[in-house]
Amino acid sequence: MNKTHFLLLLISFLLFSCRNKSDNLPRKAKGKINTISVIIENQLWNGEVGDSIRNKFASPVIGLTEEEPLFTINQYPAKLMEGFMTDSRTIIVVKKEEKNEFSAKKNQYASPQNVFHISGKTSADILKIIEINAPKIIQTIKETEITENQRIIRQSLLNTKTITNKFHISIKIPKGYLYVLQENNFVWLKKEITSGNTSILIYQVPISSIKKDPNAIANIIKMRDSIGDLYISGTEPDTRMITEEGYAPYLFKIKLDGKETYETKGTWELKNDFMSGPFINYTIEDKGHDRILVLEGFCYSPSKEERDLMHELESIIKSIVILN
Repeated sequence: MNKTHFLLLLISFLLFSCRNKSDNLPRKAKGKINTISVIIENQLWNGEVGDSIRNKFASPVIGLTEEEPLFTINQYPAKLMEGFMTDSRTIIVVKKEEKNEFSAKKNQYASPQNVFHISGKTSADILKIIEINAPKIIQTIKETEITENQRIIRQSLLNTKTITNKFHISIKIPKGYLYVLQENNFVWLKKEITSGNTSILIYQVPISSIKKDPNAIANIIKMRDSIGDLYISGTEPDTRMITEEGYAPYLFKIKLDGKETYETKGTWELKNDFMSGPFINYTIEDKGHDRILVLEGFCYSPSKEERDLMHELESIIKSIVILN
């Protein structure tokens, strides 16, 4: 075999191998943040099963000023379970079959993707499976959507060297945010949007500032109201940001970057003014630096839905890594 034939064979082999590898790669999952494709026949969707799905996955998001669904649901009959439909990042397939079964599959048709299969002999069987597995499904979807939002954010990042030097943390913040105010232990960043603005606060207080249960929520409200009094006010005199007095915030215990954290969701308002909006506050017990580290996101968007704005803020804050 001469050199020319050998080179032609080698090139053909390499091209064939590359094409095969490309063919085996999963398609890129698509879709708007916090959107679910539900594959279910119309008869089930218009009955008790559909009601249960809507009650579980489109329940109101806590902490917003107006009622918005946890996820946006798009329903399709089973015959459309092909083509572009399988590119959705989250798919729930519900059908009547000869066995009762639940399964969760990662990247079945595209990546990143969660596909949940629910089947039952009767509507009652399907309802029982949904009831048992809904919390796990919701948690999985939330985690995937946070990761997807963080991927989008990483495409264009703000220089956060100032934050790293001041607070010994790494955090991924997208371009568009500007530094509004910087003090020794406090930073305020803001992004202007068509309908208002979104803000991120980062500050630290002594580790003794937050008492354990049952005083945690009262301490967090007192702390954030004092920060509002110091730094955040309206254009009119005696207008400062406070935790809305008419509604108690929601408090959860979580771990953020492996550290004990209080996650607080509620609404803020400007005292003696009409401005208000939702906030999400993460109060981290950072024993390594002998401090309470606080990261908070809030938005003002009176003419636009707030769910996805707050989701972006949550995604930004959850990218935090506390440095040694």
